[in-house]
Amino acid sequence: MYFTDRGLEELAGRRGEEQVTLAWLADQLQAFVDQHPDFEVPVERLATWLARGGTDDDDLDG
Repeated sequence: MYFTDRGLEELAGRRGEEQVTLAWLADQLQAFVDQHPDFEVPVERLATWLARGGTDDDDLDG
């Protein structure tokens, strides 16, 4: 089990029934980065990956 799996399992267990918007998620990620600036790059990569539908494709035009 990866260390991050515990956090993801806790998130699902505690908040898994909630519905949130992507705007809410973006706000939460921004608040996290504001408190933990060392994580700016990984959070930005995650946000970009989510925005692109789970792909790492840098060429969005095709």
